[in-house]
Amino acid sequence: MSMARFEGKVMVITGAAQGIGQRVAERAAAEGARLALVDRADYVREVAAELQAKGREAIALQADLETWEGAERVMGEAREHFGRLDVVINNVGGTIWAQPYEHYRPEQIEAEVRRSLFPTLWCCRAALPHLLESRGNIVNVSSVATRGLMRVPYAAAKGGVNAMTVALAFEYAEHGIRVNATAPGGTEAPPRKTPRNTAEQSEQEQAWYQTLIDQTRATSFMGRYGTLDEQAGPILFLASDEASYITGTVVPVAGGDLG
Repeated sequence: MSMARFEGKVMVITGAAQGIGQRVAERAAAEGARLALVDRADYVREVAAELQAKGREAIALQADLETWEGAERVMGEAREHFGRLDVVINNVGGTIWAQPYEHYRPEQIEAEVRRSLFPTLWCCRAALPHLLESRGNIVNVSSVATRGLMRVPYAAAKGGVNAMTVALAFEYAEHGIRVNATAPGGTEAPPRKTPRNTAEQSEQEQAWYQTLIDQTRATSFMGRYGTLDEQAGPILFLASDEASYITGTVVPVAGGDLG
């Protein structure tokens, strides 16, 4: 396996300010990728600066990817800066609330779908004109929680990511564009710098969230959460030329839980 799989290639990584996105960026940079790191939070600038200090080529772009305008702008800016796009990794998303579906308010349901489906929909659409030029590829980060407890709207959103991954792969295979996804299970990561849900949790809400954690561990054959590197590795494999005969595939990365 080459340790310079992305030498000279331009890779856009969304949700790159922390967690899985940051680890993917760090590892891709070490393999020669030229990076456009995208996030809503300004922490993404720190990630880019750290990579630049190591002699890597990286730019930071801030945008709200829940909007078409944000997605279109950052893909255009990345293309303008680097002259091409080769790989797009759509990593924005994540559960905001954990509770039985009967307790979700309509605005919460809409917020979950906006957070975990629309950034991928918008970014795929915005990136396609540029990827058609380079015959590049897309990796979407989905979730095995499409059958998880306490997060029906999130499951619906990630189910949508899975469906669009396959449909897009089918539609654009004739143009040489591969589209795949990983479906992470529970992942150990440093505390988020900005919580997805900033409201103080009641005892009941804490108990519901614990149900989510317990179910995640129980449905993993390995009975544990994964690491950031265990998530980043499959993402980068699918993004690399080593996966040149793989498209339209959603790969569970969850210790045996198939979602």
